[in-house]
Amino acid sequence: MKTILIVEDDIELREELATFLKNSGYQVTLVTEFDTLSQTFSNLTSNVDLILLDINIPGMNGESLLKEFRKTSNIPVIMVTSKNNEMDELLCMSYGADDYITKPYNPQILLLRIEAVLKRMNQTSTVLSYRDITLHLSKGMIQKGNIEVPLSKNELKIFYYLLMHQGTIVSREEIMRYLWDTEEFIDDNTLTVNMNRIRNKLREIGLTDAIETRRGQGYILL
Repeated sequence: MKTILIVEDDIELREELATFLKNSGYQVTLVTEFDTLSQTFSNLTSNVDLILLDINIPGMNGESLLKEFRKTSNIPVIMVTSKNNEMDELLCMSYGADDYITKPYNPQILLLRIEAVLKRMNQTSTVLSYRDITLHLSKGMIQKGNIEVPLSKNELKIFYYLLMHQGTIVSREEIMRYLWDTEEFIDDNTLTVNMNRIRNKLREIGLTDAIETRRGQGYILL
């Protein structure tokens, strides 16, 4: 059974939504304390499959919370807001939201959107293996035994791309196109920085020779 985290400060709406989702076959976790949410959000999301995140959270901005969360996790997020303009939608999607719905919404429409997002996530395995480590796509981390090392969004994408092409040299241009979808906005130094961080994090769990640089050609995951 999938678990959904509801981040909504309107108590009545939160309870109604929780009841609706439970009746629709989901487990539900509720955020009821917002004063320290920015510090506790990662812990609250550790065992959930999807997040419904209100854009207007007491004392903070839901978009900013999402942007920070996306540095370490790829758990799907649907933004819920009373705002209804294209700029808010663009901001939410650019910060990593998987979908966006505006209040007041039809609960059945929201349910369909939840199902669609979860279906997309299930089309690709969210847990992959490499040597003796595990890559958790939905949690944004690599794991070896009891050791868990978080990856940023770009680190996760780069390592995933290398893993999907394991044993094959991939050029820097290929990786950058995969990351940014266009070569117009490439920052070559950013790729170097992220690659060094990935190597350092792999070393933390004992993999010192995983990624090899081939001069003039690119990188290869051995």
